[in-house]
Amino acid sequence: MPHYDVLLKNGHLIDPKNNIDGPADLAVKDGKVAAVGPQLPGTAERQADVSGLYVTPGLIDIHLHVYGGFNAWLFPDPHNLPHGVTTCVDTGGAGYKDIADFKETIMDQSITRVLAFVNIVGAGMTGPPEQDTTDMDPIPCAAAVERYPEHIVGVKSAHFGGPGWESTGGAIEAARRAGTIVMVDFSPKPTRTYPELLARYSPGDIHTHCYSMRTPMLDDNDRIFDFVWQARERGVIFDLGHGNASFRFHIAVPAMAQGFPPDTISTDLHRRSRLLPNATMNITMSKMLALGMPLQEIIYRSTQRPAEVIHRPELGHLSIGAEADVAVLAVHEGRFGFVDATRSTLQGSQKIEGRMTLRAGEIVWDQDGLSLPSWEEGPR
Repeated sequence: MPHYDVLLKNGHLIDPKNNIDGPADLAVKDGKVAAVGPQLPGTAERQADVSGLYVTPGLIDIHLHVYGGFNAWLFPDPHNLPHGVTTCVDTGGAGYKDIADFKETIMDQSITRVLAFVNIVGAGMTGPPEQDTTDMDPIPCAAAVERYPEHIVGVKSAHFGGPGWESTGGAIEAARRAGTIVMVDFSPKPTRTYPELLARYSPGDIHTHCYSMRTPMLDDNDRIFDFVWQARERGVIFDLGHGNASFRFHIAVPAMAQGFPPDTISTDLHRRSRLLPNATMNITMSKMLALGMPLQEIIYRSTQRPAEVIHRPELGHLSIGAEADVAVLAVHEGRFGFVDATRSTLQGSQKIEGRMTLRAGEIVWDQDGLSLPSWEEGPR
């Protein structure tokens, strides 16, 4: 009879890449997924009955802030692992000047797998320097991507208020030089419009904050513009990027009704968005439930799809032999209110909550002690 390190019994497993959506056990050995299937035989060092819960690949949040360049950054582990997030991507906190420090002080020290979009601004997301066009140099930015291929997934442009294309254009040039993708947080100007931004994108490039007021997705009749549909058809990625001021129900509701969901579900989690909008991964996913997106699709857009977008195909699934990054989630039934950027609410009947998280086969979050002995049986 096989003996595993961890055995999760009686859960409902959702693994979009492997077309699994139903009752199944999950076994882990040596940090890898060892077996998946109904009623797996065997014993384990740690076994948990996860009846009534959903077992999914570890969630992937491709837009948040976990490095000190940005003044509202948060430490990754306590703000990701309790919500089932095992991989997160900092978006522009560090520029090429600081990426080594980011790696040494945050990436290498975290349980969460921390990746990065490097900022086109050499000084990173540090306020006034983000307006300094002389610090937007595609050549050293691209060199940083090439120097840290295991850690950097693309280039970021954000918060630029000038009339020109130095920030966005420089980020796109750096990405092309390094053979990678770009993510842009964009505020249009008369001299650089949203349609032109989407036209400059290559397939795989990411427009984040897709339900934000800053970028005009909807016309005066709340219909999605043709140029937005055309960008999606060309392969441009539309990322949710909830944030503190970048997710509005009056945009999300008509967009979803017209069949325009975000390609990827992300939080733009930072100190301010963590408060009243409560933009954790679980609550952001819950908002998509309230907007009518099926749970299975939410899991897909929080696991497999973001892994594909950032070109990490080894992540976002529970294939045999894959690193055992696992989320165990509850879906509560009731009456719940969800808050957007306008501080308006949408009522929903379901809410997602992280109950257990495995990172590389280790149980790093177990809210209810499902894998632990009772105090009578535990060590004295």
